[in-house]
Amino acid sequence: MTNFWLIPDNEKRIDDLIDKMTLEEKIGQMTQLSPSIVGGFDLPFPELIEMLTEGRIGQEEFKKIMQNAEMDYREDQIRAGKIGSFLLNNPTKANELQRIAVEESRLGIPLIFGFDVIHGFKTVFPIPLAEACIWDEDIFAQTARISAREARSHNIHWAFSPMLDVSRDARWGRIAESPGEDPFLASVYARAKVRGLQGNAPGADDHVAACLKHYIAYGAAESGQDYNTVSMADSLLYNVYLPPFQSGVAAGAATVMSAFNDYNGVPCTINEFLLRDLLKERLGFAGFVVSDANSIDDCIRHGSTADLEEAALKSCLAGLDMDMNSHAYSTYLKKLVEQGDIPSELLDDAVRRILRIKMGLGLFDHPYVSQEKMSLYDVLPDEHIELARETARRSIVLLKNEDNILPIDQSRRVALIGELADLPEEVVGSWAMGFNVTDCVSIRQGLLNAGLEVFYEKTCGVASPFDPDELQRAADRADVIIAVVGELISMSGEAASRADISLPGQQETMLKAALKTGKPVIAVLMNGRPLAIPWLKDHVPVIVEAWQLGIQMGNAVADVLLGDYNPSGKLSCTFPAQVGQCPRYYNHPSTGRPGAKSKFSSRYLDAPLEPLFPFGFGLSYTTFSYDNLKVEQTADQVLASVEISNTGKYAGEETVQLYIQDITASLVRPVKELKAFTKILLQPGQRTTVSLAVPKAHMGFYNNTMDHRLEDGAFNIYVGTNSRDCLQERIDIAF
Repeated sequence: MTNFWLIPDNEKRIDDLIDKMTLEEKIGQMTQLSPSIVGGFDLPFPELIEMLTEGRIGQEEFKKIMQNAEMDYREDQIRAGKIGSFLLNNPTKANELQRIAVEESRLGIPLIFGFDVIHGFKTVFPIPLAEACIWDEDIFAQTARISAREARSHNIHWAFSPMLDVSRDARWGRIAESPGEDPFLASVYARAKVRGLQGNAPGADDHVAACLKHYIAYGAAESGQDYNTVSMADSLLYNVYLPPFQSGVAAGAATVMSAFNDYNGVPCTINEFLLRDLLKERLGFAGFVVSDANSIDDCIRHGSTADLEEAALKSCLAGLDMDMNSHAYSTYLKKLVEQGDIPSELLDDAVRRILRIKMGLGLFDHPYVSQEKMSLYDVLPDEHIELARETARRSIVLLKNEDNILPIDQSRRVALIGELADLPEEVVGSWAMGFNVTDCVSIRQGLLNAGLEVFYEKTCGVASPFDPDELQRAADRADVIIAVVGELISMSGEAASRADISLPGQQETMLKAALKTGKPVIAVLMNGRPLAIPWLKDHVPVIVEAWQLGIQMGNAVADVLLGDYNPSGKLSCTFPAQVGQCPRYYNHPSTGRPGAKSKFSSRYLDAPLEPLFPFGFGLSYTTFSYDNLKVEQTADQVLASVEISNTGKYAGEETVQLYIQDITASLVRPVKELKAFTKILLQPGQRTTVSLAVPKAHMGFYNNTMDHRLEDGAFNIYVGTNSRDCLQERIDIAF
């Protein structure tokens, strides 16, 4: 059990407080609600948030609605001790509500204010799928640290992040929020984000409580369709989908959010095996579990409960500590406890966990935020802007650079085409809610900031038609064409699954016409998921995966295109060649008939077997060679060393990746598994030896009863520049 939040003096205070609480007050601590819009805009607040995240309304429209709407902030319920947590992004109002809770309720227990702070707050960083392409634990922690600092100044105590759903299906919209397809990389990401959000010890007033979500296997939704069912062997859960959560729990995460999906027929919200047996007992999780929005109510539509009362009963018995917005606990728990359906000890345990986090955050001693602190980040500090730019450019992945067209010379005239190039509000990606659009730098603005001569024509939008005249006007005045293509924010994120993951609209038509001009064409992708773009790979000479990079996107893209920064990103997810390959991922289990040209093998009749770009892939303006792989072992670890040379003309950063394959085991094992990586910076002509170590304890696997197996035998050790292009050595290991 992690001791991060287990502070002996606090535990005694909590026990004393629980002894004084009525049943209604305990249920209040287990209740999280949001303001209700009672006039001016006739929609529940969660639906308004959903409209914002889906792109049905813009950020500015959202702000106007919130300014004009008449809100019910449930002051009487707070005064009566019937609310323990509130969903709010209004620091002044939060202070007012907190004052009611602390000074007017019977026991003075403070509220904990929660909000979605997924990849930044005022300073928006790259979407997590992009940031994971940096493969750098320190950067992961730094961006979380800035996010926490800004959120806490805004009276947000609890960030609903990190999102840790291992995601292997590019059709799923929420892959944008995920660190990708690999459990090892996602586990590194998890502990870094928890460390960055929460700090090294509880109590600091510039940190927030982290929330590991969505527990669990939400990223494995059938057909990549959001909220869909999940069915899998327990061994797959333990080996692939659980490790990031294990890592986050071990790092001291304060909270966990249950997932919307069912797991093997039982919704995660009411799944006692997942919440109580596995998370709290097996992993020793000491914090509290919150439902996702209205997910207790969703159990009725799952067909798992007859009504909201039964859903409340099953959720509480399963180990769900806090109800987010379903009104299930506030309506039914008192009755269920009084009639003996729920032991009072379960409520005491839930309340203890919630109070543990509130007390650990320092809310009992320092419940308010000063006006001075609220305005601290109205103007973003240079430090935050610089980190946003650094993170954005390091997230960019160079997928193709034929004839070394990049970097482009400062003197070249640029035809910039594509609607996305000039939409600053689109650079932030999904689930970005605290930013000001005036802080956002579009790609067009970034190129202008860099001093380039830019001739911009919209030419084609994601949904609007291609205009050949606009293309010709821009191309006639330029030496090179930069085409910004991809997806709108609303096309990825929650409730944004796509059955067709090619470029939407007529954007490919625009690219084909651009190539016919005879000018060099650079395609810059701006998207929230891997796209199936086989025609681009075959025909467009340069492809730059720029994702949705946050407020500094335009400057970061300009840095890379001009060579002020040598791209070093490595894909956190596989790019399928066609949507029919989905889910496509590198670490698939070995099959008895591996893909080959023979008829009776694992392959497609009408599509290639290989992906478009493999996991871990990413080019540089320089080149690296790998030689002389050596593998040896000690009593407790496997050691690999390899010689790496920079054989190109530029200084460059390389991510050296180590994979293993357990050749023969009692369960079918993956063809490759990432187990270590490191980053090196080499000057042109420089050569160095890189060493990587894998603890032998990390070379095992879990079986279907969650027994960890370390089985003697032969292993392949791979070291290389991505999951496909590796040197290989075989070694026999005795554990």
